[in-house]
Amino acid sequence: MVSEIVFRTIGLTKIYTMGQVRVHALRGIDLELHAGELVVLLGASGSGKSTLVNILGGLDTATDGKVFYREKDLTRANDRELTEYRRHHVGFVFQFYNLIPSLTARENVAIVTEIATDPMTPEDALDIVGLGNRKDHFPAQLSGGEQQRVAVARALVNNPSVILADEPSGNLDTENKNELHKLFFKLRDTFGQTIIIVTHDRQLAGMSDRILQIKDGLIINES
Repeated sequence: MVSEIVFRTIGLTKIYTMGQVRVHALRGIDLELHAGELVVLLGASGSGKSTLVNILGGLDTATDGKVFYREKDLTRANDRELTEYRRHHVGFVFQFYNLIPSLTARENVAIVTEIATDPMTPEDALDIVGLGNRKDHFPAQLSGGEQQRVAVARALVNNPSVILADEPSGNLDTENKNELHKLFFKLRDTFGQTIIIVTHDRQLAGMSDRILQIKDGLIINES
């Protein structure tokens, strides 16, 4: 049985204009992503991976083409609608943890619960990522791997159906990288979330449900 289509793009194009230069970041992406999939986007820097994830997450808009989240046409959404979409449906994890140094792990996660409609508690989110005993620690008291897991808890706490992760293990050593990868699979298996990860890590790619290889703004291979 084929699972529900969560994202569908049709001819998705993005052009950035920098002075007299036009940069074609995406050159007509046709794509379907399904509920409960863990999909890896592979490609060199500048290939369009992050641009694609940012458009799927409502952080950026397309120059041309269509992108649908379930039945919602994100290309027709205004700023308020995109804000609501991000707030209620998407969790973001980035390479840099972006934690507030003066707040504890619990307080960093709790920030999101203030704008969510049906969040889990910060304590539950931190328990899921294995940091229940570190919730009152400040970022400076946590390792890089622990800080990134706080960032994952923050992405998870609003119960999103989608998690978008852009080079989430880029700053981690091998051990913490492996722990983070295991965590993403745990989230997929526990919550049935659609998880899309931009990475250069071919080990993670080999464990994923699908690999999409992107080059020069096009999907050149899918496996």
